[in-house]
Amino acid sequence: MGKVTATSERQIEAPLEKVRAAIADYAESRPKILPEQYLDYEVIEGGTGAGTKANWKLQATSKRVRSVAATVTEPQPGTLVETDANSTMVTTWTVREAGAGTFVRIETSWDGAGGIGGFFEKTFAPGGLKRIYDDVLIKLEQIV
Repeated sequence: MGKVTATSERQIEAPLEKVRAAIADYAESRPKILPEQYLDYEVIEGGTGAGTKANWKLQATSKRVRSVAATVTEPQPGTLVETDANSTMVTTWTVREAGAGTFVRIETSWDGAGGIGGFFEKTFAPGGLKRIYDDVLIKLEQIV
C-alpha cells in the first residue's frame, strides 16, 4: 500500500480575497464549481471555511464511486484541508497571491490499495482526478 497523490494547479485572474472566499464558501460557491462527477453534495454543518462538514459522492469512473464525509480545517490563512472520515483521503486547497492574480492548487492524497489493484490505482487515479480538478478550477475562475 503506497501513498497516491493527485494535483491540479491554476493561475486565476482575480483578487486573492475573492478567490479565497469562493473556495471557503461550501454552501453557495462550492456547488457551482463542482463538475458532474460530484453527486449528492450537501453541507451538514457550518458552510464557510474551518468547521464545515460536507458530504458528497465522487464518481471518478463509471464503476468507482467514493462516499466522502469531509471536515474542513484551516491550518493557516490560504490553506483549507478537507479530511475524509470514510477513508485516508485528504484534500488540501492552497491559495496564494501570484502577480496580479491568484494561484490555486488542489492536492489530494490517500493510502492506495496493495497488489495489482494498487498498481493500477497509483498509475491511473491521479490523472483521472487531475482532470476532475482541472474542471473545478475552470469553474472557479468563471465564478470569480
